[in-house]
Amino acid sequence: MGLRLSVLDQSPVPSGSTPSDALQNSISLARHVDALGFTRLWYSEHHAMDLLACTAPEILLARIGAETKRIRIGSGGIMLPHYSPFKGAEVFRTLEALYPGRIDLGIGRAPGGGQLETHALRRVRTGPLPDDFPQQLAELLAFLHPEQFPPNHPFANLRVSPASAGAPDVWLLGSSMWSAVTAAQEGLPYAFAHFFSPVQTRNAIEHYRANFQPSVYRRQPESTLAIGVICADTQAEAERLHLSVRLLQRRIRMNDRRPVATPEEAARELEALPIPPNPMIGFTAGSLDEPDAEFPRYVVGTAEKVHAELTHIARELELSELIVNTITHDHQARLHSYSLLAQSFGLGAQ
Repeated sequence: MGLRLSVLDQSPVPSGSTPSDALQNSISLARHVDALGFTRLWYSEHHAMDLLACTAPEILLARIGAETKRIRIGSGGIMLPHYSPFKGAEVFRTLEALYPGRIDLGIGRAPGGGQLETHALRRVRTGPLPDDFPQQLAELLAFLHPEQFPPNHPFANLRVSPASAGAPDVWLLGSSMWSAVTAAQEGLPYAFAHFFSPVQTRNAIEHYRANFQPSVYRRQPESTLAIGVICADTQAEAERLHLSVRLLQRRIRMNDRRPVATPEEAARELEALPIPPNPMIGFTAGSLDEPDAEFPRYVVGTAEKVHAELTHIARELELSELIVNTITHDHQARLHSYSLLAQSFGLGAQ
C-alpha cells in the first residue's frame, strides 16, 4: 500500500462570507474527500476567531458522520483542559455508537485561543489554571476503557454511556517534544502539528518512535504529521493561491485574526511596508512566513511537485500517513487541490 493521506479541516472563513458558509464548506469538503479515498478527516478546535469557524468539533462530527460513508472522522483535536474527561468520554462514545469503527479522538492540551478566551472557558476562575493534563488524559483513557481503572478506584464501577463493543481511537496531538514524550510513554498514536510549528518535527517523531512503550492502545508506534498543502494545475496558480496563507500567517503574528483574504488582497498587503511587531504581543508559533526548519510547513505547486515533496518527507521520517491541511480563499480551489492530490497518489486505487 502506498502513502496514506488524511485531511485536517479548520473550517477557514473566506473574506466576504460568514462562519455559517465556512461550516457548509466543511460539509462539502467532507463529502469530497470521502469519495476521493482519503483515510481520515479531522477538525480542529479554535475559539473567538473570525478566521476559523470550528469551535466545537464534536458537534460538527455528528453531522459529518451522516454526510460520509467510509472515511474515519475525528478531532484534531479536542483541547482537553477545557473538558471534564468523563463528559468527553460520553460525547465520543456517543459518536462511536452513531458511527461504529470510524471515530478518532485527537487530544491536545493547547488552549485553542488567547488568554482571555482561555479564562472565559474555565468553569472555576479562582486561582491559577491547574496543569493536570496527564491526570486528565489518564482518566479519559480509563473512562473509554473501564478495565484500566484499579478495582478500588472510585470510578471503577461508573458506567460510561452509551456502552458499545468498540471505543474511539485516541491520538495524542502536539507540536513540541513534550507531546512526543507523553505519547511514547502512554503507548498512544501520535500526530505532530508540523504546519503549526515545524522546528522540532524530526526530533519529536524520532523520539516518539525510539521510546515508544507498547500498551493496550498500540503494540507498535504509529505516528503522522499534519502539513500544509496547496495543489493547482500550474506552479504559478498554486503560488497565487498560497498568498492568502502567507498573509494569514503574517496577520497572526500581529494578533490579527481576520478571515482569509483573496490572493489579490493578500498580494497588496504583503507588498506594503511591514508593520513592526508589537512588543506587547508574544510570539505566536506557526505565524511566520518561512521559519528555519528542515521541511516546509506548506508544500505548494503542481500535483507532480507536491507528490515528490510529500513522498520525500514521509520517507525521511519513516511515516506511512500524512495529514494535509489546505486553506484557500476560494472553496472550489480547495476542493480541486484535494482532487489533484488524490489523483497523484492514486488514492481511489488503493
